[in-house]
Amino acid sequence: MTFAKCPWWQIDRLHKDYESGDPDWELLRESWLAVYASWGIVFNSFSELEQLYIDYMKTELGHQRVWAVGPVLSLDKDVVGYANRGGSSSVPFHELMAWLDSGKEKSVLYVCFGSVVTLTVKQMREVASSLELSRVPFVWCVRNPSNNEQVTDDYNTILKGLEERVEKGRGFVIKGWAPQLAILRHKAVGAFLTNCGWNSALEGLMTGVLLLTWPMFADQYTNAELVIDQLGLGIRVAEGERKLPEPSELARILDESMKEENIPERVKAREIKEAAVKALKGGSSDKYLDDLVKNLNELSLAANKV
Repeated sequence: MTFAKCPWWQIDRLHKDYESGDPDWELLRESWLAVYASWGIVFNSFSELEQLYIDYMKTELGHQRVWAVGPVLSLDKDVVGYANRGGSSSVPFHELMAWLDSGKEKSVLYVCFGSVVTLTVKQMREVASSLELSRVPFVWCVRNPSNNEQVTDDYNTILKGLEERVEKGRGFVIKGWAPQLAILRHKAVGAFLTNCGWNSALEGLMTGVLLLTWPMFADQYTNAELVIDQLGLGIRVAEGERKLPEPSELARILDESMKEENIPERVKAREIKEAAVKALKGGSSDKYLDDLVKNLNELSLAANKV
């Protein structure tokens, strides 16, 4: 397998974190080889976001059946529909929307580290302290720790203390699942503190909010590199699964990122949002999807003749 002309930043993290022969590396390696050997490759992305890498698949790896059909997200503005597509939440959807409706445009920070990562108790304390010090209105979605009563108790104590200390109405905590796309699409939300999993990154890009990244494992590191260093539409706030951010410094970043409307990262985020919508409305992703369907039909006809 060759990486000719592939930017080193893409594989540098994997190069450092994995060793040949260990099970995790072999799983990744076999997955990559299976992708390269496949009949075709469908990406949940779009040309305007990753043209360099789509071209790389075609020119350097010789794989001509490559389709970027994303973002695979609905353009429907009916936020109620988003609320019914996920898991259970600790707060009623209408209460969340009413709270957001009361906020100023682009004033609220949304915090969520995905459905896999569980913050350590120390990380919870640091994030809570950062939110308290920042004075920024926030919605914090907290994944419930599984099967650990002590950690659950510690979580509840931290969250209760945060809610008691911040002024009434400034913070909104959701335990468990949150209607993320509905939150990000609300006009009151201006930034997203995320671990930069690909689905979350795409939802942030699709809604034009500023991405504040804290990647913790797997592809989150390279996703954050793409968002920040290659595309220039996000700000790195931390990195690492066991990282402990310094509360006053994180609070400063949160506060400054919410105050400035026309910083380069926000301008770029708005541009990417427009590009994503155009890609789905008759643009590159729409055309790729038509071509994918055409190729699948031809494949089906050829198989029926055998």
